[in-house]
Amino acid sequence: MLIMTTKVDKRKLLIAAAAVIAAIAALLFLGGGDSRPTASMTTSPAADTNDARVKFLTDLGWDVTASPAEAAEVKIPKAADEVFDRYNELQKSQGYDLSKYAGKKVMRYVYKINNYPDAKEPVYATLLVYKDKIIGGDITDTTPGGRVQGFGPNS
Repeated sequence: MLIMTTKVDKRKLLIAAAAVIAAIAALLFLGGGDSRPTASMTTSPAADTNDARVKFLTDLGWDVTASPAEAAEVKIPKAADEVFDRYNELQKSQGYDLSKYAGKKVMRYVYKINNYPDAKEPVYATLLVYKDKIIGGDITDTTPGGRVQGFGPNS
């Protein structure tokens, strides 16, 4: 019998978790929809500053680390697929619709949530921002078997 052990650096583990989340998000954006302009851009919450994005999340009851764990530009896909459709259904349930941004480049900001109930692994809030307005996002529990849910604590 062969037994192997390894020492895990928590910082490297968090970086790896962030990379996994980024990879999942990239997979979600491999599909798309039509490229019609959206009316919700004028009614979406403002996200022109980090403070505004943090305020959006704290107003929902989340205690987040003020600096984003990740900030990256992503492209909403032009062609829809099953994964994108499922993710967009989550967005629609929150009053957003990513198909309106097909082919557009948006910013993705990821914040660590510090008060997710019974969290055993990091939980992250992802905000998708287009022209300084929040157009979608989710809460992702990185626990094995964890889930992706809407912004609300009971989504």
